[in-house]
Amino acid sequence: MGVLNGIDRLLTEDFGLKGKRLGLITGPTGLSAGLVSSIDILRERFKLCALFAPEHGVRGDLEAGGAAAPYQDPRTGLTVYSLYDGRGGRPTPAMLENIDCLLIDIQDVGSRFYTFISTMYNAMEECAGAGKTFVVLDRFNPINGLAVEGCILESRFKSFIGIGPIPQRHGMTMGELALFFNRGCGIGAELQVIPLAGWKREQFADETGHPWVNPSPNIPGLDAALVFPGTCIFEGTNVSEGRGTTKPFETIGAPWLDAEALAETLNGLGLPGFIFRPAYFKPWFSKFSGELCRGVQVHIVDRRIIEPVKMGLCLLEAVQHQDPGRFDWRRPEGAPEGGPDGGPPEGGGRYAIDLLAGSDLLRLGKTAEYRTACGEGERAFVSARQPYLLYG
Repeated sequence: MGVLNGIDRLLTEDFGLKGKRLGLITGPTGLSAGLVSSIDILRERFKLCALFAPEHGVRGDLEAGGAAAPYQDPRTGLTVYSLYDGRGGRPTPAMLENIDCLLIDIQDVGSRFYTFISTMYNAMEECAGAGKTFVVLDRFNPINGLAVEGCILESRFKSFIGIGPIPQRHGMTMGELALFFNRGCGIGAELQVIPLAGWKREQFADETGHPWVNPSPNIPGLDAALVFPGTCIFEGTNVSEGRGTTKPFETIGAPWLDAEALAETLNGLGLPGFIFRPAYFKPWFSKFSGELCRGVQVHIVDRRIIEPVKMGLCLLEAVQHQDPGRFDWRRPEGAPEGGPDGGPPEGGGRYAIDLLAGSDLLRLGKTAEYRTACGEGERAFVSARQPYLLYG
């Protein structure tokens, strides 16, 4: 038997869902191992009554940041409610009125920034208030379930791109995170996790037997997911994080940088598992659209020893040092773009870098203190998450 996600197990088991009115939060990654839509599986085997869309819609047919009024899914005729409105959408009591259980089946990428975690958190809170059962159809963590890295989010920087007290790379599945949030954050929902079968924490996505399906447009492959916990912080700067290229989050640059010098500096640090190559690129949208950017492409040569958050900090420092006069933090009104790839345009006037870093130490130039906070956070979270881990 290979790795079975929660939806795969529902092909042969019912886990007490028979006869109940179900709602489903899902997107294009809501698929069985055979690439059959979770919508179709639940509609055939159970009583599926409504669909709930995170960013990009249940079929992946909405643009980044796009929200939609309730509409009928053309394939099933079911009503689709949007849970993404650019301000942290939630299911309303009216949306939940005609269901007994709200399910979620969507692929996370193992990083705090990814807004699907926040969608789940908010939906759990609303289900707790409405007396509805929340059910997680669990999925593997594509960047493995062992590594934990980064700074635990400070509560004052809680936002839709950082919803709970977890580090940038949390090493948990959606089901495990739900258990952690439910008790550790006091949500108190009636929660059920339909667990994975056959997954080991050391496994990466390409070791599970499941085909890669893009979790969102700017995570086009496993390498992008692996570096994302480190390079997503460039969303909070005036440096391109590679949006509008074929290698988002793997390619970092700006028109004023010296590509060769930047690569030489980074390679000189000997960061485990990484090599940096000088890169020249013209994004076709987002920052510096149509302009020639100079920077680096991050190459992974040993994914089992990489520390992407530490790599991202080194890359940030190297970019700042090259031209401190041109480098800048994005202003509060220019909050990160595009939901799961960097967050919705919200933040209540706070700097995007603070929301992403989970702290204002980087913006205040206290990088050494931030590194200390990361180390302390990693040690604390490894212990805090232990009671909620479901898999060996």
